[in-house]
Amino acid sequence: MSPSKDLNKLPFAKGSCVDLLDPSKVQKILLINPNCTELMTVNCIKMVEQHLPADAIVYGYTAPKTGPTTVEGHLDGVLSSADVMRDAYDLIKQADACLVACFSDHPLTNCIREEFDMPTCGIMEAAIYSSRIIGGRFGIVTTVYRSSIRHDDGVRNYGLSGNCAGLLSTGLKVAELHTKPRDEVLSIMKNVATKLVVDKDADCILLGCAGMTDMKQAVEEAVHPYGVIVIDGVVAGVNLLSGIVRTGLTTSKRGLFCSSLESRQSRGQDWI
Repeated sequence: MSPSKDLNKLPFAKGSCVDLLDPSKVQKILLINPNCTELMTVNCIKMVEQHLPADAIVYGYTAPKTGPTTVEGHLDGVLSSADVMRDAYDLIKQADACLVACFSDHPLTNCIREEFDMPTCGIMEAAIYSSRIIGGRFGIVTTVYRSSIRHDDGVRNYGLSGNCAGLLSTGLKVAELHTKPRDEVLSIMKNVATKLVVDKDADCILLGCAGMTDMKQAVEEAVHPYGVIVIDGVVAGVNLLSGIVRTGLTTSKRGLFCSSLESRQSRGQDWI
């Protein structure tokens, strides 16, 4: 496990009333980027800054360099989960809520739920559940084709296949969202989103990667004439978690997410 770390030393964005509040009344939300690409963390923080609850601070954590540069498959997910749990354990303990900023059914989300009791979700969950409140059928813009398959499995695991209009791949690797020419990437994003609306009847478009968070406006411009809503799971996740924290809810420790710490201690394991 890593040496003790201070949440306040991470990059952050804060709500408009934070400086006026008693520190004990301020919500501390840890946004965890489980890959080691800092640019994605920076872009996520910039995006949520425009939509923050007044009493919340969002801290941005980036996985250590031992982790994958992007998360595009099962192995990436497992490796990034292990690296983050070991490196960020003390940071997680200081947070009131955690958002796993990877659009997938990422194993880190349930790892945190087992180990701690603060509300935790992933950006895929946040986007999908938000879409169920404001729309009938959601479509997901994904990166590489394999991501479409993985995310389809994720939607099924959440029990919402009947509400999914479809998933379409941009054909872009996660890193290419920022290494390819911006105009080219945005054109692809707009075309894929429009196809989900016109061909699949989606009324909500979900951005299927944390690396797409700063492309929301461009996608909105493409689908707005159809009356379609675009949801970024990063912003949705921060606000969803903030509401849960404000109502005093925590992760249930009976059943699926009973304490993994207590289980380890009972078998004499004092390490992660």
